[in-house]
Amino acid sequence: MFHVDRYRETLASHGMRPIVSKGAVVEVIQFGDFECKECGRVASSLRSYRHLNANVVSFNYKHFPDSEWHRYAFQAAEAAECARAQGQFWAMHHLLITNQDRLDIRSLYAYAESLGLDMARFTMEMDEETHVPSIRADIYGGTLAGVHQTPTYLVDGVLVDTTRGLHALFEAIRNVATQRQSGVLSQE
Repeated sequence: MFHVDRYRETLASHGMRPIVSKGAVVEVIQFGDFECKECGRVASSLRSYRHLNANVVSFNYKHFPDSEWHRYAFQAAEAAECARAQGQFWAMHHLLITNQDRLDIRSLYAYAESLGLDMARFTMEMDEETHVPSIRADIYGGTLAGVHQTPTYLVDGVLVDTTRGLHALFEAIRNVATQRQSGVLSQE
């Protein structure tokens, strides 16, 4: 079994940091790939759930691109991290996941521009591969956690099997939240 504390220690030993919302009752880590069709299929449901429960659940996206099968997944992850550096991760995530068939470099720059990102900074970070160490740390952490495919979810450090649907994820979140604080989650 994987524990989030060990994952955080691994990240810290590599100079990385987990992203956790202050005050959240439950931490969910999603390992994803922007070209993964299943990630795309569940994105809308997760987005709605995230918004309904933002004060209770901290959703943290970690990159786990399958570069062997997904040609553009790694560079899409880089673009997402450039957007994160400018406070626009989830907006970029939405553009990338809803445009999975258009993740070439030109499209990534067009998405960044449409979000109003500082394009000089975006270009510099893409050219210098500024966020590659962070993405590699996500992949390493995912491998340690037993991630083999995307999407994969951890609820407070415990892997959740969602092969039969997201209801298992929502139930795991509800169970953890109930243990800590009753009645705090909206229905999915």
